[in-house]
Amino acid sequence: MDNRDGVRAYFSSHRPKVNPIPAYDSRRLLIPSAALLWGLQFALLNPVLAVLLAGVFGASAAQVGGALAVYNASGFVASLILPAYADKKHDYVRPMLACAVLTLALAGLLAVTTSLPVAVCALVVLGGPAGVGNSLLFAHLKHSGAAAPEVVRTRAVVSFAWVAGPPLAAFVLTGSEPKAVLVLLAAVAVLTITATAGLLRTHAASPPVPVDAEDRGPVRRGHIATILVVFVALQATNSAVVSIMALFVADRMHLDVAWAGIALGVAAACEIPALLAIGRLSRRFSATGLIAVGCLAGIAYYLAMPYAKGPMVLIGLQVLNAWFFAAVAGVGLPLFQEIIPRPGLASGLYVNTRRVGAIVSGPIIAVGSATRLGYGAVFLVCAAVTLLALLMLGMASRTRAGRRT
Repeated sequence: MDNRDGVRAYFSSHRPKVNPIPAYDSRRLLIPSAALLWGLQFALLNPVLAVLLAGVFGASAAQVGGALAVYNASGFVASLILPAYADKKHDYVRPMLACAVLTLALAGLLAVTTSLPVAVCALVVLGGPAGVGNSLLFAHLKHSGAAAPEVVRTRAVVSFAWVAGPPLAAFVLTGSEPKAVLVLLAAVAVLTITATAGLLRTHAASPPVPVDAEDRGPVRRGHIATILVVFVALQATNSAVVSIMALFVADRMHLDVAWAGIALGVAAACEIPALLAIGRLSRRFSATGLIAVGCLAGIAYYLAMPYAKGPMVLIGLQVLNAWFFAAVAGVGLPLFQEIIPRPGLASGLYVNTRRVGAIVSGPIIAVGSATRLGYGAVFLVCAAVTLLALLMLGMASRTRAGRRT
């Protein structure tokens, strides 16, 4: 070896080592970005869908109801089929990317057609499956080894999108024609495709290692069925009070209807810090315990609302409402992913508890409003349903703990 070879060898051995940026660092930015965009897509579309159907496609009230029914039915079925396919392939990002492309196609087709049947077919064939992308994101999180606090924080980002999306859509509707919302939706879809493609590159560079389902211990179908019933009940109470809030404020509290919107807006805004706090608490406490505390907050809220006097009390009680729904929305998903070994199926079933809960809310409203207290009694029925769900949750947790021991 000559002197030049010796010098090169010396500097090669003493060259400072530069550690490559791990894939997780890029994911820390991509996951919240994708969550914001996925949440924003349907926070823009769903609140104004009835306006689009009526104003652009000339749908009657009955036709709007039918179109929304088949659209939601399509989403229900797709929330079971697509995650099951993703579980089988152990790949959630590619189906998520396909969902983002479907959103772009939906916006384009609704923008160019004026036919109501074509619009309804687009909602069923494209819109229903497109909405599964959000749950696939959380399935990908679990499949990538994300802990419960990260899942809850990501859910908080989706909640922020739902705080910002409806007012943004309303602003666009006010300033221009209804189809302008579709242009905004298409732009968000393009950004979602870009963010999801970034996740795909990260996924390919650092493929996740799936968690062995056997490490979680045996889970009986009866336990899963009980948890499903619990969450359908909890989602139903939230859907019921949201549906009747305007009527309750005007009829029972004798306030301007605008206070109903303010109250729901405050609850949605408070939900974000509540989710972040619950994400931190999930490191120390079990999911079941956090949901139980959330149920107690919900019961207190439902019992207090029928006797609330004045707008300040109405607004102040929304803190309890926000904590309750943050527990259901934030901790519920990690709980489903804990007890169901397949991440896609777990996320899909959790999402569908919201859809089924909206259906169940109808009888709750009917039973409550038929009493002398009117819409105030709906809150009392919700308190009873939440208490029943809490008792079922406690019995299911004790049964599962007993089987493990």
